[in-house]
This record gives sequence, structure tokens and C-alpha cells, in this order.
Amino acid sequence: MRTEEAAEGGHDLRHHGDAEVRDDGSALTDLAVNVRADTPPGWLRERIAASLTGLAAYPDGRAARTAVAARHGLPVERVLLTAGAAEAFVLLARALRVRRPVVVHPQFTEPEAALRDAGHTVGRVLLREEDGFRLDAAAVPEDADLVVIGNPTNPTSVLHPAAAIAGLARPGRVLVVDEAFMDAVPGEREALAGRTDVPGLVVLRSLTKTWGLAGLRIGYVLADPGTIAQLERAQPLWPVSTPALAAAEACMSSQALAEAAHAAHRIATDRAHLVAGLREFTCSDGLRVVEPAEAPFVLVRLPRAAGVRRALRGLGFAVRRGDTFPGLGDEWLRIAVRDRTTVNRFLQALDRAMTLSGGQAGAAPPPPDPRPGLPPRSPAST
Repeated sequence: MRTEEAAEGGHDLRHHGDAEVRDDGSALTDLAVNVRADTPPGWLRERIAASLTGLAAYPDGRAARTAVAARHGLPVERVLLTAGAAEAFVLLARALRVRRPVVVHPQFTEPEAALRDAGHTVGRVLLREEDGFRLDAAAVPEDADLVVIGNPTNPTSVLHPAAAIAGLARPGRVLVVDEAFMDAVPGEREALAGRTDVPGLVVLRSLTKTWGLAGLRIGYVLADPGTIAQLERAQPLWPVSTPALAAAEACMSSQALAEAAHAAHRIATDRAHLVAGLREFTCSDGLRVVEPAEAPFVLVRLPRAAGVRRALRGLGFAVRRGDTFPGLGDEWLRIAVRDRTTVNRFLQALDRAMTLSGGQAGAAPPPPDPRPGLPPRSPAST
């Protein structure tokens, strides 16, 4: 693990998974974007549609803000609604006066991009593959007055212990924890949302991933009232639309939380199936899965990843390139968790893509997988 100053060149911090499925990728099976499939559900679409009759009035976020506060057991003064979690990163970068911000990588790149755009020099703590991309609090500089970390982390799928993250708190330091994928973790274990005993804690949540609302833009910030007031002053008037507010309120209901909890368990089962299939490529193809994976995606390292990714596109599948994340290179790919049928099709395509990229040419086909439910590895000659 090492710390460095972020250079202006190098990684494309503004490349995101949606770029893989735009334009010529629109017809591909999408394993690049981390939005849960088959969302938003019908009942949520109905709630959003019902809000359209009120579009002549300016948005009123009080009910949604109260619902978010109640969901986390907080007073409303500790909640700020935002146009997606990405807006929250911009607000933090522009509103808070910090001297030495540090971002823990590999992770979602928008926090660093927003800090750079606001004129900050950004330090990086680079977690190492040999450590399982796990946090070592001692690697974070003591004089860092803003620290950003994701949990579970995108793209590594690592879930850090809440105690380890809370241990980063210091007097005079703002500790930003991106929990955009925490509701995809069964029981939301290791969550810090709702905690008021960690000084300087700022937790970001998104409703984009679990509920399929990337096009609506809705998220929120949980922090002490003083920080919330600072961020709110930096927001434009009416930053969150009426349909987005209706969605936020609906997603805080007990029925919605129960549905999200059920989805988290289903994602865990589907992820286990994906990881088991990926392990089949370990010996013959040199593929490595970062484990344990706890988010709705997995990170893999494999030779010729760029060629495999291109071959997969030709076979109808989009996956996320990893070389735009600081701390990773062009041998990394991120793969979103999907249902078993889609995963089985993907694993067969991956086997073919390995062959097309020079991975198994001339190799004898492996023996059938004895475990039920997993697709057999296709012969190298197919």
C-alpha cells in the first residue's frame, strides 16, 4: 500500500460503465453497469408516474427528507437530498475548506475528479492486490483532513469492517464513506449510515443501483447538521426533481426495504454462482477473482484482458474495463452480477473469448464440471 499525489494524466477518471453500452454497445448484454436488472419495479414506476401531475409546482423535499431520516433513525437536520451521489461529491469538493484531501483507491473515480475540478491537489492511498485490496488505516496520512473511501468498494467488491473505517476518524478530519452499494449487502453489515458517534463522518447513499434510477438522479448525504448546512448552501435551488423526491420517499417504505433486503440475498446467491464459474478459468487461463466479493459485481485479473473484453463485445457481452481506476491496470475487468441464466451464457462467451484472444488455442477441453447448475466449459475448438 502506498500514498502518492494524483497526477493530471494517466487514468480516465470520467470513464464509467455506461460508456460500454452506449451507441454501438446498446444491443449488448450489459455486465458493465452496476444497476440491478428488472428495475425500477412496477410499483415504483407507478409512484413516479403519479408525481407527474404535480410538475407545475416547485419541488418540495420535506416529505422525502423526513422519510430518509426516519429510515436511518436520524433527525432531518442530518439529511441532505441530492441529484444522485455524484452531486454530493461535487458539493463536498466545492463547499468544504480542506487542505489535504486523500482518496483511497481503487474506488469510484468521481470523488477525485470532483476534487480536482474544484482546484484541490488530491493524494491517493493505493490498496494492493496482495493485501486483497483491504484497508490499512496506518497508510492514510495523519494530516489528511478529508478522506474518501467506498464501502463496499467499487470496483474491488471489498467490504471493509465498519470499525476499520471508523478508525480513520480524527479531530478536524472529514471522513466520507460512499455506501452506494451497501443496500446490496445482506443485512447491510458494516454500514456506518445512521451512526452519530464518529466525528466528521459523512455517509453517501444512492438509490440508483438497487432501484434502477440512474436516469432520475436521486441520492442523499448523512452528516452532522453543520456539514449538511454547508453543503445545502452550495446547492442550486430545487436541486432534486419532484419525480425523484417521490421515488426517494417510496424507497424508504417498509415494503421497499423488505424488497431491497430480499434482492440483496438474491444478488449474493447469483454472485456466488458467477464466482464459482469464474474460478474454472483460474488454472488454465490465469484468471483471478478478488475474493471475498460482497457487492453486486466482481473484479477479475486476467492476461490479455483488453483482447478478451473486445472479443466479448463481438459475442454480445459488455464488461467494464478496469484500467481507468487508479491502482489497477489494463489486465483488470469488472463484471456485474446477473441472474443465473445470463451468467451461464456469459461464462460460455468468456470461454470463447479466451480462445479468440489466444488463451486456449490447442488446449484439450477440460473435464465436465461435476457441480450442478454450472455450465460446462466449452471445447477450445468451438
